[in-house]
Amino acid sequence: MFLGTYEPRLDDKGRLILPAKFRDQMAGGIVITPGQDRCLYGYPMATFEEIVAEIQTASTTSKRNRDFIRVFLSGANDEIPDKQGRVTLTSKLRRYAGLERELAVVGAGGRVEIWDLEAWNTYLAANEQSFADISEEVVPGF
Repeated sequence: MFLGTYEPRLDDKGRLILPAKFRDQMAGGIVITPGQDRCLYGYPMATFEEIVAEIQTASTTSKRNRDFIRVFLSGANDEIPDKQGRVTLTSKLRRYAGLERELAVVGAGGRVEIWDLEAWNTYLAANEQSFADISEEVVPGF
């Protein structure tokens, strides 16, 4: 499970050093895809394979399904982190998420999210109140 928020930097070659707490779970491979809200999603390879198997059951007669599948899979990049825990974020993925140098890597349960740090801080500030307001709706008794 991925938890917490980390603030690494991209190096000059577009590489991200994965937080140390996430490296063991990603050692067998990571797939980075376009995510929603203009961030990137990073999945362990095995988790991504399960998602793809589920996606393949979706009806391709639905334009919404086809559009989602195309964007999600066409931008995906898979690789194995190097010994320092670095992975390359392709220029296409960096453009999609507006990534410059300062990042936020956010644990989101079964995946990590990679955000531009300023965009993450803006998102968080805009959504903290709604988080407080709806917590019981999402998790009864919370």
